[in-house]
Amino acid sequence: MTDWEQHRVPLTTITATSDGFAARTGLGPLGFDDPMEVTHWDPPRRVHLVKRGRVVRGSATITVEPDGPGSIVTWDEEVSVIGVPGFLDPVVRRLLGLMVSSVLSRLLRG
Repeated sequence: MTDWEQHRVPLTTITATSDGFAARTGLGPLGFDDPMEVTHWDPPRRVHLVKRGRVVRGSATITVEPDGPGSIVTWDEEVSVIGVPGFLDPVVRRLLGLMVSSVLSRLLRG
C-alpha cells in the first residue's frame, strides 16, 4: 500500500520524496504536481497523508486491518480541487473513487 511508485494512475508519474511523495499529472509541459506529506506512519496498519499541492488539497488515510488469513484495506480521502466549483464536488468524488478503486485493485493483485 505504501510503495508509492506502484500507485499507477493514467498520465501520472509518482516519485518518492523525503517526507512522502509527489504525483505529477499531465501530458508534456501541461500538468500539475500533487505533493503529499506523510504525517502519520504506523506500519503496517495505518498511514495518513496531507495533500499540499496548488491544484489538489486535502488528506487521505490508508488503513490495513487483519481479517482471518487476509486483510481489509480502507482508503479514506477528502480532497478539493482548486478552481472547481463546489457543485461539482460529487463528480470529483466519483472520479476520485474510480481512481482509488483502480489503484487498489492493481496493488492487491500484486
